[in-house]
Amino acid sequence: MLKIIIMKNQYIYILTFLSLIFLPACDDRLDVEPTLSISEETALSSSASVSKLLVGAYEIDGNAYSHGGYIQIYSDLLGADQEVSWNGTFFEPREALTKEMNAINFLFEDSWRNTYKVISQSNLVLGNLDVYTDDAEKGRVEGEARFLRALNYFDLVRLFGNDVHGVPLRLDPITDYGSDLSIARAATSDVYAAILDDLSKAISLLPEDNDVYADRFAALALLSRVQLYLGHYEEARDAAEEIIATSGKSLSASFADAFNHDEDGEEDIYSMQVTSQSGENQLIQMYASEENGGRGGDISINQPYLDLFDDSNDERSQFFYENAKGDRLSGKYTNQFGNVPMFRLAEMILIRAECNFRLGTITGASPADDINTIRQRSSAAPLVDVTLNDILLERQRELAFEGFGIYDIKRTQSSVAGLPYDSPKLVVPIPQTEMDTNPLMEQNEGY
Repeated sequence: MLKIIIMKNQYIYILTFLSLIFLPACDDRLDVEPTLSISEETALSSSASVSKLLVGAYEIDGNAYSHGGYIQIYSDLLGADQEVSWNGTFFEPREALTKEMNAINFLFEDSWRNTYKVISQSNLVLGNLDVYTDDAEKGRVEGEARFLRALNYFDLVRLFGNDVHGVPLRLDPITDYGSDLSIARAATSDVYAAILDDLSKAISLLPEDNDVYADRFAALALLSRVQLYLGHYEEARDAAEEIIATSGKSLSASFADAFNHDEDGEEDIYSMQVTSQSGENQLIQMYASEENGGRGGDISINQPYLDLFDDSNDERSQFFYENAKGDRLSGKYTNQFGNVPMFRLAEMILIRAECNFRLGTITGASPADDINTIRQRSSAAPLVDVTLNDILLERQRELAFEGFGIYDIKRTQSSVAGLPYDSPKLVVPIPQTEMDTNPLMEQNEGY
């Protein structure tokens, strides 16, 4: 793990452990010497040192409290009612499922802190790009840092923000920790403007192939997801179409083949990398049996979810197994050291189908053809005609337990557990530690 802490004496302590090689060691960026303590001037004076900061940002982003799992789990639980049960001993995740959240929940606090660590480290990288002499390398590094910053702001504002009040927006590196660092929440619209700006620049800078790191197609996939959430259907459709048409990605042969990869598969656009030595897959911990590396099945799947399926031959309706207690567990997470999927081609096909339907267009394929492509892969019978409800149901069947739950409810203005999409109970509270230390911070309604 690589972690940067900037102290008031203007020194940066870079704590580098052997687990820095959580990604394939063949990449030159990971062939770095462990460093215990170096000055800020030294740490930011060479391209090699700044590249270490970037690798560290990836490592933090793959932490259990970030995109290693908990951020996805919050959405799954907030967006569920009777479809799943929480069987774990921790009460903190249960708060999301019951919609009775508390500002002292340590999981929310750790996720808040971790996402801002990624953002802070990305800001440091972006503030020191002048150390690069090779334009291509400089552009790639800038693109990756902007992608990571956009990804983390997107989930921060969706979890902790509402339609008006977003989250604190820092786009410059902090260089003076002796100054007053209090900061108010930015308007939600301003946060999204920053996200879209980062992604526009990342797409123009990133190569189409970047090993296991974020590439141009990862940035396009995030852009498509963001634009769909904002209701910008033409932009979401076009980004998804570009990926489908030009990325070289293809659906896996079967639904099961799309998951539990030690290495990225043909359907993976971008994944958090996990090995037996490093990286974290918290989804395994929460969803898997003990035999498969989990805690035994903290989250189990109930009949109301199975009732969403309209064809008993659909592979997805059977993609479960039972633990020792007879609870039904998802088959998506059975490899303890499997990568955490972030963007799959199936999501892009579903986005294209939905946006084409809403716009009345047939860019790339008709909505019916796209939906039937997804269904055919899972051996479900094709649909002759499709409605918007058919498309949204297909998203639930295909993307369940991957972190989409509450966000689809909010963007489609639906309800869950008797709560409307805009209920304050569906907005995560600002952590109490942030409230206690930041006098400019405003708490969300109801907390």
